[in-house]
Amino acid sequence: MNSIVNLPHDDRSCGWYAALPEPFPCKRLVGEQKADHVVIGAGFAGLAAARRLAEHMPQSRILLVDAQRIGYGASGRNSGFVIDLPHKFALEHPDPQHKQRLLGLNRAAIDQLQTLIGRHGIDCQWSHAGKYQGAVGERGLAYLDHFEKLMADLGEPYRLVERNELAGVLGTNYYSRAIFTPGCYLMQPAALVRGLGDSLPQNVEVLEESPIQRLERDANGRWVLHGNEGLIRTPQVLLGTSIFTQEFGFLRNRLLPVMTFASWTRPLTNAEMSAVGVQADWGLTPADHAGTTVRMTQDRRLIIRNTYKHVPRYGRSVDEGTRAKIRNDHRKAFLSRYPQLAQVPFTHTWGGVYAISRNFTNYFGQLDDGVFATACDNGVGAAWGTISGALLADRVVGAESSLLSDIQTVTGMPSLNPPEPLLGLGVRTRIRWAAWNSRSEL
Repeated sequence: MNSIVNLPHDDRSCGWYAALPEPFPCKRLVGEQKADHVVIGAGFAGLAAARRLAEHMPQSRILLVDAQRIGYGASGRNSGFVIDLPHKFALEHPDPQHKQRLLGLNRAAIDQLQTLIGRHGIDCQWSHAGKYQGAVGERGLAYLDHFEKLMADLGEPYRLVERNELAGVLGTNYYSRAIFTPGCYLMQPAALVRGLGDSLPQNVEVLEESPIQRLERDANGRWVLHGNEGLIRTPQVLLGTSIFTQEFGFLRNRLLPVMTFASWTRPLTNAEMSAVGVQADWGLTPADHAGTTVRMTQDRRLIIRNTYKHVPRYGRSVDEGTRAKIRNDHRKAFLSRYPQLAQVPFTHTWGGVYAISRNFTNYFGQLDDGVFATACDNGVGAAWGTISGALLADRVVGAESSLLSDIQTVTGMPSLNPPEPLLGLGVRTRIRWAAWNSRSEL
């Protein structure tokens, strides 16, 4: 028997979610139900897994269960990048084939999302805008030089963008230089996730606001999923639960819960856009990974994202005082870049929890008889969640493919963490040290 200890507890100030219309009333888990498959977690991974299962088995009953509303959790809280390139650490992998497999998996995810957005008319600010990787000072420029070498080794297209040209897009001369890569897509994450949920096949039934608090086997060997007001019996469970996988008793002491934070402005007026010379619809990530991400949305909101926290109790690890300090730090980063917009307020500041591992390894596969999972996105959840969720469904039904082979090749077991309190002390110290070293890039 596995008992949940910590449930999702996201804050109520996610700008992406607040910008959407109020959702329709949800269906909750009440009473006893049976299903052929149950997918827990309705983020990118869970949605993709449920959809692919339904396509493979249109006569089967599939339940997709989430503790919150679709789009309210981590998948609806990122900065809206769907990145094709391997992430920073993966780019340094010594095996070129490893990186090419990751690149192929990410691009397959983008193709899947683009097809679904077009087929179902999902309004989520989807845009093939590319991405800037920006540097401010000497530290950032050194990282940018390293990134250029990695890109050249990968054989992927990129373009150096100097300060003046960059300022013509961003509306600020704060950055010295950037590298533009064309394969990234931008989107409104909460809108995309909600749209994916609204367009699931008919044999997928969604149960929201229905936290599963305990897993156990019955006398017939089926899994029993216990909620607050009901239970589900099923022979197979797919976990698209990211960091919360450990709460079901799996991958314990192998995942690190980290929260990153963002703030955004109200939409800029025509006069404000003209005053700073900023364009709409672009995204910039920092060459120094501990620096600041900046986004301009299609509806002309500026987003600042930085600050990382180790959150062993997830959202409950962060109080209002901490959020206020983070908001002030975001304000400083905003005014450093856009002093002309000092009159433009932030309307929302929010955090989102994701899972990383000490060896930067993603988990994909079977955890127990009838239990499968994809977990630990290491900060690239939109693309990785989409493709790993779909391929996990393929793995469950035995649908072989080159992509399934690739994901099984590049994934493995996240390494064990040291015990507490050493773990928390070490993670907090590393985050503070990274922030100090990267202060010139914030």
